[in-house]
Amino acid sequence: MEKINTVKAVIIGIFGAIGSFIVQLLGGWTADMQTLIVLMAVDIIMGFLIAAIWKKSGKSITGSLNSISMWKGLCRKGVSLLIVLVANQLDSTMGTDYIRTAVIIAFIVNELISIVENAGIMGVPIPGVITKAIEVLKKKEGD
Repeated sequence: MEKINTVKAVIIGIFGAIGSFIVQLLGGWTADMQTLIVLMAVDIIMGFLIAAIWKKSGKSITGSLNSISMWKGLCRKGVSLLIVLVANQLDSTMGTDYIRTAVIIAFIVNELISIVENAGIMGVPIPGVITKAIEVLKKKEGD
């Protein structure tokens, strides 16, 4: 039993080290980065539910689950994070601190729009405060 706990601790330590390295490459675990990750997860879950339950996905002919569409969506999220990594490196190179933030805000707006569209497909009424927040973020993205 003690050996199992030791192996488990080593595995958790390895995953923690890898995660820390990736987060550091992305510029740290800031509130905007956390928001982006949460919204990406919500968008993936909602897309899955739309395909699995409502069968109204625009990503497949039948509107139902399609593993290739899910894989493409995950790859898009991964590439978005790679662009955040590039923006962070640009900030480091140029000695600035706004490029990464601007890129993250742009992706947050994109995720919010997708989530609102998904909620509409599900028949969920969208509160006005969410619509206004998206407009404010769009304006911030434009600035």
